[in-house]
Amino acid sequence: MAAAAAAAVSFTQFLPPPLQRRSCRRPPPACTHSERGVSFDPGSAFYRSDSAAGRDLAVLAASLHRRGRPDPSAPFLCLDVMCGCGVRALRYLAQAGADFVWANDASEALRPVILANLSAFERAAPPPPEPGRRRWVVSHNDATRLLAERYLRREYYDVIDVDSFGGDSAYVRAALLALKIGGLLYLTSTDWRSARGYGTRSSLSSYGAYVRPTPYPNEVGLRMVIGGAVREAALLGFHITPVFSYFASHGPIYRVMVQLCNGKDDGISNYGFICHCKGCGQSQTFGFHELGHICCSCTDRTDADSITVVGPLWTGPLHDASFLNEMLSLAAEWGWAYTIENGDTLEKLLSTMIEESDPRLPPGYIRLDEISSRAKVNSPPLGTLINSLRKEGFAACRSHIGANAIKTNCPIASCIDVAREIRNLR
Repeated sequence: MAAAAAAAVSFTQFLPPPLQRRSCRRPPPACTHSERGVSFDPGSAFYRSDSAAGRDLAVLAASLHRRGRPDPSAPFLCLDVMCGCGVRALRYLAQAGADFVWANDASEALRPVILANLSAFERAAPPPPEPGRRRWVVSHNDATRLLAERYLRREYYDVIDVDSFGGDSAYVRAALLALKIGGLLYLTSTDWRSARGYGTRSSLSSYGAYVRPTPYPNEVGLRMVIGGAVREAALLGFHITPVFSYFASHGPIYRVMVQLCNGKDDGISNYGFICHCKGCGQSQTFGFHELGHICCSCTDRTDADSITVVGPLWTGPLHDASFLNEMLSLAAEWGWAYTIENGDTLEKLLSTMIEESDPRLPPGYIRLDEISSRAKVNSPPLGTLINSLRKEGFAACRSHIGANAIKTNCPIASCIDVAREIRNLR
């Protein structure tokens, strides 16, 4: 693999560009930003400080993955397919301990910014164990072409990060092919229209899912992205498992970290359809073998307008609880857990995601305003409702996706009864 990494930097596209006529204009002054102690200049690249939490999660996961590999002495290789100003590539080098990072962006106009950021790190970092060995390289290729070339050259990566815009998922198959078995793939979607059921053609073409409006569209968006990766992996003879799924409202942005596993999985138990009943508010999951028999117990089978079916998509847990616990421990070790970033702490975010990992919890969440509207009472306090449901023997927790919502395996009719009891006791 060391030879492959060395070969990766020998292509002609990485030779310096030809000399150009000097401009009399002075370059704009550098605007330095910092994330967790790593300084960089975003230049003219699209950069949002609000997205730092997603990068924190990626660095924590990558660092743990590097430590837990079967051969920790092998070079740890990361590929940032759409790197922008290079902040993610920089953090993989500086914080995740990557031995080599390939930073790619289709825009050649960003080359000076990316080179400046990575060169500044190289000047400050200790020399590599092997003198003369490059630790990073910059390119400007189409994402799918770059990934396909890595696969054809048998250059496989431990972590591949694709921070794409919109809902284009044409690169997913090539990314899986360029990933090592057991490696991590960090996927992105900003296609909120498909997640909310307003872009059925896009969700079908990109993720193979027919999505209609539901009360929990942002969770559907995450499950849509995972489901698309499940489908692509199965076509290649692999299967994937979610490490974590993260929704950020400022995009909105749907980010999913999955791990590539060898061999096909049955895929049936966690890949199917979600049904939501508009009449009673209950949601259920159905498998492929139940198609044609999807209904809600509160309605007649012929009342097709009362139920909404979306899928196929991922219906299993959104996160790996054990891995998230390790991420939380590492965040505390690094001093990241309790520092406030964009109004929240990583400890709060990761703790909520750990609770969401309970395998008893079905897809979707229930908003408090829906419960109070159906119960015809004022909304009970979120914490009080969760504790009451747990006392009744149900699984219940907050959702990191919906601020005023709960995830629970309690039927909504029982949630309504519990809400009324809480209000009657006050």
